Amino acid sequence: MPARIVQLQKNAMQSGKANAGRWVLEFESGRKKVPDPLTGWAGGAETREQVRLHFPTLEAAQAYAAKNGLDAHVVPASQPKLKIQAYADNFR
Repeated sequence: MPARIVQLQKNAMQSGKANAGRWVLEFESGRKKVPDPLTGWAGGAETREQVRLHFPTLEAAQAYAAKNGLDAHVVPASQPKLKIQAYADNFR
């Protein structure tokens, strides 16, 4: 089953970086999601995609994937875009 390894980013709603930098292994679904006729929510029959494994380093996540025969790929983290401006720019 395919999996992806991503690095957690800082939460946009908080200023702290408590969990930033940790690595997460997430399983990808091999089946198409179908909408529920009653609620309209998209769902599938696989429960593996609900599992998220946390690792302190990228090497630990890759070692776990190799040990268990998972086809894991690393998703690069996006770089934050900073908008540098002075306080006086708010009044122009």
